[in-house]
Amino acid sequence: MLGAMNRRLALVLGCTQTLAWATSFYMPTVLAPTVARALDVSTTALLGGFTWALLLAALLAPVVGRWIDRHGGRDVLVLSSFILALGLVVMASVPNLMGWYLGWTIEGLGMALGLYDAAFATIGRLLGSAARPCIVGVTLIAGFASTLGWPMGVALEEAVGWRATLFVFAAINALINLPCVLLLVPRAIPPYPPAPAESISPHRLGVSLILLSVFLSIREAIGGVFALHVLVLFQGIGLSVAAAVATAALMGPSQVFGRILEWGFKGRLNPLVASLLGALLLPLGVVALFLGGPAPVFIVLYGMSNGILTISRGTLPLYLFGPHGYASRLGLLALPQMLCKALAPTLVAPLVVEWPAENIFIGMGVLAALAMLCLLPLRRGPGGD
Repeated sequence: MLGAMNRRLALVLGCTQTLAWATSFYMPTVLAPTVARALDVSTTALLGGFTWALLLAALLAPVVGRWIDRHGGRDVLVLSSFILALGLVVMASVPNLMGWYLGWTIEGLGMALGLYDAAFATIGRLLGSAARPCIVGVTLIAGFASTLGWPMGVALEEAVGWRATLFVFAAINALINLPCVLLLVPRAIPPYPPAPAESISPHRLGVSLILLSVFLSIREAIGGVFALHVLVLFQGIGLSVAAAVATAALMGPSQVFGRILEWGFKGRLNPLVASLLGALLLPLGVVALFLGGPAPVFIVLYGMSNGILTISRGTLPLYLFGPHGYASRLGLLALPQMLCKALAPTLVAPLVVEWPAENIFIGMGVLAALAMLCLLPLRRGPGGD
């Protein structure tokens, strides 16, 4: 169960993560076509700024993790809110593609400092072995980021235009997120508990980190590809545009449902078992699709899988390796994950155009199954929590 302070931390970071994701990561989905027309550039050229921001965030993630390990994460999250707001103001103010890329460069720094990995690292540094329920609570709330961000962006863009929408998003980060984190997230960090007498060997630690990194990176690549091409893929297996949109809309609630299940079983299933079950759901969804199951069955299983594995990003390293160096390890793991998330959609785009959609779904299922195999050799180390 969550104590009073932990409930407050989960609520504050859950709400601020929701707003940070909605106004940064999910913003281009809604505004990119309008901005591209206004700046007289292609949508592809415009989205290059977003890809660059993800690459920059990936490169900075290990540095951010080491800083949080040493000094705590409150000030990092405060700085993130300011930088995210600044990047949005730049994008709204400079009327050309160069300004858009400059804004996304600033956003990339803000995303490295303030999205899930930094939030999880902050929680782990504050709570140590008691961090899992708080991490789950944050992801339960922040699972609604796209549910909030997309309709809010559409409504604002129609009412006041894309530039004013970006100014509103900047104000959300500067006037809501920044003071909430500054006033409600503890700055002081506790000392690490005594190190276990028996520690994991460097060889085993290295192998375990590589296996975990490969698993998480493959799943991030799959998620990035599917998020960008979901409507094309569903239409490729025979759905109408309306049916494809309606089916894709089930992903958000399904992710939240997966996180609720993880929350409900957290006392019975350790994070490794929960991750294995979550990883299995995507291959099962592909099998169901090719056995004649309707597309909504696939998207529900896929969404539940994503929801559970979002939690695993924060809880599994803590379970396997313990709280010592937790934030630094999260930063190291985030680097390949974010690189895959940034590059995979562009690299796979030609295959989505040239291959039958069925082949893409099969590829997703096979890759997900292979990634799941990386979890099987993992074991909780002496310092694991």
